[in-house]
Amino acid sequence: MADAIRVFVPSDTTARSVGADAVAAAIETLAAQRGVELEIIRNGSRGLYWLEPLIEVDVAGQRVAYGPVVADDVASLFDAGFETGGAHAKRLGPTDSIPYLAAQDRLTFARVGLIDPASLDDYRAHEGYRGLEAALALSGQAMVDAVKESGLRGRGGAGFPTGIKWQTVLDTPAEQKFVVCNADEGDSGTYADRMIMESDPFVLIEGMTIAGLAVGATRGYIYLRAEYPQAIRAMNAAIAAAVQAGYLGKNVCGSGRAFRLEVREAAGAYICGEETSLLESLEGKRGMVRYRPPLPAVKGLFGAPTIVNNVITLATVPTIFARGPSFYQDFGTGRSRGTLTVQLAGNIKQGGLVEIGFGRTLRELLEDFGGGTATGRPIRAVQAGGPLGAYIPPAHFDTPLDYEAFAAIGAMIGHGGLVVFDDTVDMGEQARFAMEFCALESCGKCTPCRVGAVRGVEVIDKILNGKDEEANRVLLEELCGTMVDGSLCALGGMAPFPVLSVLKHYPEDLRAR
Repeated sequence: MADAIRVFVPSDTTARSVGADAVAAAIETLAAQRGVELEIIRNGSRGLYWLEPLIEVDVAGQRVAYGPVVADDVASLFDAGFETGGAHAKRLGPTDSIPYLAAQDRLTFARVGLIDPASLDDYRAHEGYRGLEAALALSGQAMVDAVKESGLRGRGGAGFPTGIKWQTVLDTPAEQKFVVCNADEGDSGTYADRMIMESDPFVLIEGMTIAGLAVGATRGYIYLRAEYPQAIRAMNAAIAAAVQAGYLGKNVCGSGRAFRLEVREAAGAYICGEETSLLESLEGKRGMVRYRPPLPAVKGLFGAPTIVNNVITLATVPTIFARGPSFYQDFGTGRSRGTLTVQLAGNIKQGGLVEIGFGRTLRELLEDFGGGTATGRPIRAVQAGGPLGAYIPPAHFDTPLDYEAFAAIGAMIGHGGLVVFDDTVDMGEQARFAMEFCALESCGKCTPCRVGAVRGVEVIDKILNGKDEEANRVLLEELCGTMVDGSLCALGGMAPFPVLSVLKHYPEDLRAR
């Protein structure tokens, strides 16, 4: 197959859900019928989801894209000579020149959609494991210092400096330490973690290995959302390949240092995305929030010092070591360094993943990348940061993507999910949904969250039904304040944020019907 034409068909869950498997089968069948020798490579998605299934053909070393392609298009593609880049109504031109992709700063996602995710050789051919090679020449402290210098902050929501967390684990003496990856991606409108695990699983393995060597941890766990069966299969296969090649095990790359890694399926509860609840679940217990202190970095999994970072944070680490912390720090603005992976979802014309340096504006994402709403109507609200994030009105769309800038307008970046609503949305119902979600997903450990969310739904219902409307609006604000101040974790402490943003920006919707 050395001279065969290479055709790339995504194996990503989203692409498969809209017919990628049928497209791959049709290409294989018609190629055999027409005597065309080609190799079908099941790559990951480029993240241009409105164009999926997006197939690519390698033409003289350049990838040419066609999409969205359905199985019925395949015959006409062959008729047009797509295998040599022929003209067709679905031809998009060179993939790298598609404006949506060309305007990005792909660092963490540099290989996603480019390589065969199951091939360790393909990963290594595209700078894979260069970060680990560089890290092995450093002491643990030097590795932690490099992460500090890069300015990397946790991409799971809180934005806590990653290097500080690693330093705490390094400085805490213990016979056993752990690295835990929070891959329980449960926020609305988010899919970046899944994309990494399905499309570039070795980058997560490499990042976790570097983290373990940096702090002296010999075991790692990927707490992976059970609803992601393909990601589970991809990660387990990649771990087995890494062990076979000596990148994991008792003697990592002949260094004499050990790091073992395994996947654990999550328990199916939103609260297990909170790091201490996750650790409880990983230990085989009911997922309930722990009191802090002690922090997990001091007393985490099985009482040992533990790094807990999310997928994107750990998958970014190899780039920092392969290219240097100063290279990564050159992207971004202020205290928000590097790149942010944004996921456009909801009522959006061009939904997909965007990786850009911090500092670009929300409006650029919604209009330049997203192309406005799918309905063509004006955008009325954007919820950023998952179901606990505030609703952002158009007046704040020029806010730069920056942790501190978002905090200044009462919002959060979180895991980078943006859910878009047009001007037909009922924001009163959205406020009610936020409280109802908290009531359903609360672990029940603390009263402000357990009781407050239930009472919040009741108070909103009274307002919408016109019962003591003004008095209940005051009561709702007071209840939100109690939940923010008194809840043990972010579930109860942030569930009021969407409600308060509706009270502030869309008060006309939180009225009697």
